[in-house]
Amino acid sequence: MAILDKFLESGVRHGTLEVSRPDGSKTRFGTPTEGYPNVRVRFTDKAGERRILTDPRIGAAEAYMDGQLVLEEGDIMELVQLLRQNAPWDRGGEVKEKTPLKLATDKAVTLIDGINRATSAKKNIAHHYDIGNELYKLFLDLEHMQYSCAYWPEDGMTLEQAQTAKLAHIAAKLAIEPGQRVLDIGCGWGGMAIYLAKHYDVKVHGITLSEEQIELAKVRAEEAGVSDKVTFELVDYRAMPKRGDKFDRIVSVGMFEHVGQAQFKQFFKSTAELLTDEGVMLLHTIGRMGGPGTTDAFTRKYIFPGGYIPALSETVAASEKFRLIASDVENLRLHYAFTLREWYKRCVANKDAIIALMDERFYRMWIFYLAGATAAFESGSMCNYQIQYTRLRRTLPLTRDYMGAAESALRRR
Repeated sequence: MAILDKFLESGVRHGTLEVSRPDGSKTRFGTPTEGYPNVRVRFTDKAGERRILTDPRIGAAEAYMDGQLVLEEGDIMELVQLLRQNAPWDRGGEVKEKTPLKLATDKAVTLIDGINRATSAKKNIAHHYDIGNELYKLFLDLEHMQYSCAYWPEDGMTLEQAQTAKLAHIAAKLAIEPGQRVLDIGCGWGGMAIYLAKHYDVKVHGITLSEEQIELAKVRAEEAGVSDKVTFELVDYRAMPKRGDKFDRIVSVGMFEHVGQAQFKQFFKSTAELLTDEGVMLLHTIGRMGGPGTTDAFTRKYIFPGGYIPALSETVAASEKFRLIASDVENLRLHYAFTLREWYKRCVANKDAIIALMDERFYRMWIFYLAGATAAFESGSMCNYQIQYTRLRRTLPLTRDYMGAAESALRRR
């Protein structure tokens, strides 16, 4: 108890956290501060607190999932926000390099966890994406079912509007020409492929390893009236170059996080081989702003086994080996935080439906995941990168004006 109190005393300075224990004692930490939450929690037994002390990286999540940590004022989003907001990554923190031991440990964990060979990739994807389309329909945008960072160019946009704006933002960077072939790696439920087929005279081929996603994607393409322009295939991207396929444009949104650090070179080797000489690729991925790191234990165990959030440095370093030119790089910064808060609201609003589909422990796990991710994008080192690649330096216009013009035209439609 003293150890946890000491940690909370130093970690909660702005905003307040009141902790109640099974023996009836209460301890309050912090000072009420505008912009910071006030939260009250209760431990239902001593084991819950011991769980956190034994393994802080996953103990708090499992204590909350199992009902040993109960929120009596505020919710899990506010609790995680309070703790993370008091230690923001981008200001006030001590600037120091990792020790050689920490670097070596992180590298070993990441490499072992990230050996995401084709044999395990499908299993890892199924862990997260084949848990049922009905769950995702409860919190994703209704029109496109985009399970990735939306784009909020204006205040007051709905999630649906922001996801449509994201698709326009990406499409503009692809500089698509009539008659081209487009490959969508990690196509999800087909939202990007369908959008491109509706707005351009192109053929789009979407690939995924999720059986649940691909079946719904086919239905959605038929309903959208573009099934003659869009095809979907259950295949690993690593298998495609051997078939001699070539594409004028490649887009990949929210898939690179599943590749695994050990497979970065293979990913860029494959995409370079799949891209025509005049081709353009747009990679949209969650990223780290502070250099390479490791995937936390909770995420590895419950959310994205085999996944890894890349730093910009290691992403570009891997792509450079195959002469892919990073022709444009954008950091979306807070856009995913806005997106995650919308998903969280919809999950909370659909609590009973989610529990009926899954169970209450899953519901708590899921909203803990969304709360932790939100805090990481608001106060931690997480962001989203959009990297545009070309193979030839003369492929695209010399200035970025074409992007804005194309995006504006798409949004006006």
